[in-house]
Parts: sequence; structure tokens; C-alpha cells
Amino acid sequence: MPSVQAFLFNWIMKATFKSKPIHLMEAKALRDGADALAPKQPPAGVAREVVDGAVQGEWHRAEKAELGRTVLYLHGGGYVFGSPKSHSAFTYALAKEACAEIFSLDYRMAPEHPFPAAVDDAVAAYEWLLGEGRDPAKLVIGGDSAGGGLTLALLLSIKARGLPMPGGALLLSPWTDLATTGASLDENEKSDAMFKKVYIVEGAKRYLAAADPKAPLASPLYGDLAGLPPTLIFVSNSEVLRDDSTRLQEKLVAAGVQSKLVTEKGLIHVWPIFPGRFPEAMKSVHEAAAFITERTKAEAPK
Repeated sequence: MPSVQAFLFNWIMKATFKSKPIHLMEAKALRDGADALAPKQPPAGVAREVVDGAVQGEWHRAEKAELGRTVLYLHGGGYVFGSPKSHSAFTYALAKEACAEIFSLDYRMAPEHPFPAAVDDAVAAYEWLLGEGRDPAKLVIGGDSAGGGLTLALLLSIKARGLPMPGGALLLSPWTDLATTGASLDENEKSDAMFKKVYIVEGAKRYLAAADPKAPLASPLYGDLAGLPPTLIFVSNSEVLRDDSTRLQEKLVAAGVQSKLVTEKGLIHVWPIFPGRFPEAMKSVHEAAAFITERTKAEAPK
């Protein structure tokens, strides 16, 4: 059972976020609303640096960062909203707990920049990090929701280009199937604290424009997953995107990828991005940090 704090947070989100027709809302309103909830400044022990050059984003660096330990983070928001700022409570906490430097990418979003703009920006960011001398063996790529799907799309692109794979992948309730075929879209519509099925179906159209919803770089569930790095996936059993993770886990294992799926009961979609709101969030931050630490050791296990 979720904690009292998590139960109350779910109730608040159902009464506010889920009650709004987010699939019809203007992108600017969604973006402004998400950014308004961000912390005003980093916590003690974490520094923030804005990058506005070949790529755009923010470094969130732990003062005690292990030399070279890097996370490329791709925020969620349905490819329409979200930013390094909106997700900074999580990336600050994760940087501190993992003793890492996190580069949170400010990628282009729909509807102004539909698929594959976000994928192109993610590839450019990875190549930029490699060009800056970052060791891929000490680098983890992570993302939540749409950012989780984008993480997988980036990994598929890395494989296709023959680039060195990162040390691991961290996925929080990843959106992997923009063809919206998962049974949980119907089964969990009432229990999900954030989304109705229509939000997912219409949101996919917003990002895809005229693209094939089963194109692997849009819906990595349909891609060739062999050769991807060790992966940690978090998902809630009560969210509409549950099956985007459970089916992904099945396909990763079938492809020979070392992957672990952590399924929690009754929690909100991408709950780890809310550290400090309820205890389950920080527990998952600790688990994610332990994974990053293990995968970025000098000689990480294969």
C-alpha cells in the first residue's frame, strides 16, 4: 500500500492535473505550469550551470561528484512540455545521491518541432558529451515518461551509428508505444492519478504529426533491442502506461539485455521525480543512484 503522503499526493493530482483536458491545452500553458513547480535554487551540495551553445540544457553537479560519472537526462512531458527546470527537483536529488554530474537536455518539443526533432537533439547531446571527453562507460542515459522513450530511441540511434554504448539506462515509466496498444490504457484509466487514455492517444498524435506510430525511434517497443546496455525500469501497477514498461521488459530480456523492472503498487506515474513529497519517491531516487554508481564504476560488471 502507498504511504499516506503518496495517497494524498495522488488525490491532489487527480483533482487538479487529471481533471484538466491536457491534450487540448496550449503547449505554453503546460510548459509554464510545469516550470512554476520547480525549486528556486539547487539544494546544498549541488551546483547548476546553464549551457546555451552547440546543445542546450543544464548541468546539475554534485559537489562530491565522482570523477567522470555522468548522466544524460531526458525529461518527460509528452514531448510537448517539461524542461531541465521543471524536472530539477529530481535531477538535483539524483546528482547528489549518485555523486554525479547530470546534463539535463533542453530538447526541441512538439507541436513546433515534431518527431524526430527530439531524437536528433538527443543524439547531438550524446555526441557532444563524447566530444567533451566523457567516457561512455561512466555515463548513464536516463529519462521519465516521454523522456524514457527518448532514452531508448537514443540508444537505438547510438547502435545504428556505431557509437560506443553508455554504461546503463535508467527509465521511469517510459512511454515506449505511441501506437497506444497497451491493455493498461483501459484497465488503469480510473486508477491512474494523472492521465486518462485520451491524453495518451491524442498526445501521441501531437508529437508524431504524420509519422508512423510504430517507427522504432518514435516507439522503441517495436525496435531491435539487442545490444542495449543494462537497464533499470520503474513503473507503477496502477498507471495507464504500465504495459509500456512490462512489455518492454519482456522484449529486453528476450533480446538478451540485462534489465530489471521495479513495479510499485498504487503510486503516481513517474513518482521518483517528486522527491520530498512522499517517502517512496526518495526511496526510488536511492535505488536509481545505486544503479548509476554500479554502472559507472571503473570496471562495471557486464
